[in-house]
Amino acid sequence: MKKSIVIAALTIGATILGTNNVQAQNTTATTTVNITLKDVISIDAGSTAIGNTVDFNYVTAADYNSDQTINKANSLKVTSTKNFNVKVKAGGANFMNGTNLIPVNVLTIKAASASGTMGGTKNTVVLSATDQTLVTNAPLGSALTLNLDYTIPAAKSSCSDILGKPAGTYTQTVTYTATAL
Repeated sequence: MKKSIVIAALTIGATILGTNNVQAQNTTATTTVNITLKDVISIDAGSTAIGNTVDFNYVTAADYNSDQTINKANSLKVTSTKNFNVKVKAGGANFMNGTNLIPVNVLTIKAASASGTMGGTKNTVVLSATDQTLVTNAPLGSALTLNLDYTIPAAKSSCSDILGKPAGTYTQTVTYTATAL
């Protein structure tokens, strides 16, 4: 019986000492974490210029004899990992209604007075079928917004560019391109 007690005591003692040895092993681990970045530039969803329309209506004499401005909030929402430019151009030389034409240069596009969160130098652009710089050297950022004013000045709507054209809806696409610097 004494022998059994001694064996039990030695077994318990060995277990305790063995447990202490296990606790004395490594207590830290090191892992490498990689973050891989790619350059990105995107005109983001939520830009009102994507699939939206800008409608000018000439219904009264006063409409033809005054500037008309349509403000579009969040026209462009850009995310870019580098500084960038924004260019704009028309899809052709004229707004079209069948064979009836209005030159695209009747439309002026510029940053609204409350232009949004996009920095850079903003330019007023008289629309044409060639790329023109609307924003120069905008700083990088995420979901940067640009609110735009689309204007047809009275000087264009009260002259033969618009005045005297057959009634109807004249249409043309406007394309914006953001390019990293």
